Order: sequence, then C-alpha cells, then structure tokens
Amino acid sequence: MDESIERAARAIIDSRVTLALTGAGISVESGIPDFRSKGGLWDRFDPEEYATIWAFRQDPEKVWRMLKEMEGTVDRARPNAAHTGLAELERMGLLQAVITQNVDNLHQEGGSQDVIEYHGNSRSLVCLWCHKQYDYKERKGQYPPRCECGKILKPNVVFFGEGIPVEAMTRSSQLASECDALLIIGTSAVVSPFNILPRVAKQGGAKIVEINLERTILTDHITDIFLQGKASERVSEVVSAVKQLKEAST
Repeated sequence: MDESIERAARAIIDSRVTLALTGAGISVESGIPDFRSKGGLWDRFDPEEYATIWAFRQDPEKVWRMLKEMEGTVDRARPNAAHTGLAELERMGLLQAVITQNVDNLHQEGGSQDVIEYHGNSRSLVCLWCHKQYDYKERKGQYPPRCECGKILKPNVVFFGEGIPVEAMTRSSQLASECDALLIIGTSAVVSPFNILPRVAKQGGAKIVEINLERTILTDHITDIFLQGKASERVSEVVSAVKQLKEAST
C-alpha cells in the first residue's frame, strides 16, 4: 500500500468528523469540463454577458442559449468512481457530508445522502417572480422554460452577483470548524467564500488531504497529505485502503 494513501486512509478512520470539499475536477471524468478550462463554458460564453444575475434579469432568453448547452452536458454525465467512493465512505459512517461547488447533482446520483450545495443545483428551476420551483424534467425541452405565471425560469444555481444560500454557508462553516479530517478533491478552493473552509478546518486542527491533478495554492500551505492524480483513481485507492485497514484491525 502506498504510504501517502495509507496515511490518508488512517486520517479518515481516526477522524470523528470527516468532510469532503469538491469542485469541478471531480466531475471532469464524468464529461463535464471545468468552466474555466480551455474549451469550457467561459471560453465560449463571456460570464459577464451570460452568467450574472443582472444578465439573466435583462435578457433571460440570451442566457438560456448558454444554459441549454450546459444542460445537455450535465444530462449526458454520469457519476464516476470518485462520486461513488465518497458515497461508500458515507455508508461506512466515515464521511459526514460532502460540500460541493458543483451544480451537476452527480454526488446525489452517486449515492451520497448529505450533500451541501454551495452554488445550488442545476436540476432545479425557480421563478424569480412568484418563487415557484420545478424539477428541470418538468420543463425539459422548453427553451426557455417558463413558469405557470408566464415568466422565464432560472436554474436554481448561484449566478455571479447572487449570494451563497445562507443555510449552505452557515452549515459548511460549522462543519469545517468541527471536522478532524478534510478531503479536498478537484478544486484549488480559490473562489470566495468557499476558500475560507480549508482554512477554518486547518485552524481547528483538521488533517487536510488534497486530491488534485496538479499542485495548488493549498498544497504547500494547508495540505498535510497530497495525492496527485485523477480523482476517480485516488479516491478509489483511499477507499480500498480504508477497507483493508479496518479489516486488519478486526
């Protein structure tokens, strides 16, 4: 067993409260490109034109040209081994919650029960005028989808210029301050206010395990165990190591 993998597994086993923070990198292997990467949404759609709440309010039909493409990409995506591996840790009682920046619903589809969605969920639609909500399937194929009141619906995600849902932010901060182990997967955690969570956990004494393709700003300053590589491979290795160590101790 690789030494770093074993250290990560032991950190999880010895932890009373373990959290996972996830970002775009965990879903890339499911076919959802990082918005900021070459070929990602922001490479083709200027976020100032298409991804602010003001842009949506001013011209929702224009914004839905981008959202239609995003919806198609998410529709084709399926959970990968990183998503299902975290769900397995939760079922084993070794992961209390996933806090994700992603809006693709893949953690839930992969089996996770306690998912805190920092930026919302694209599988839900909301009317900004009458506040009625819909499952996206109820309006699937309508572009732009409309509410019963006649207004154009907005995906229930946080656009630039909107605040993070208070409950998600409050619970995330509380859990981060209480955790003994924090898994950071597929994110450099540079976007505010999500970026405070690793620091809150570190200040509380948590062991930080980072899984990313490349080193990040976190690696040399916050991370205790850095596992470089694909999320699906590294998470699977950690889950397997956890099982082996638990079996050996019984």
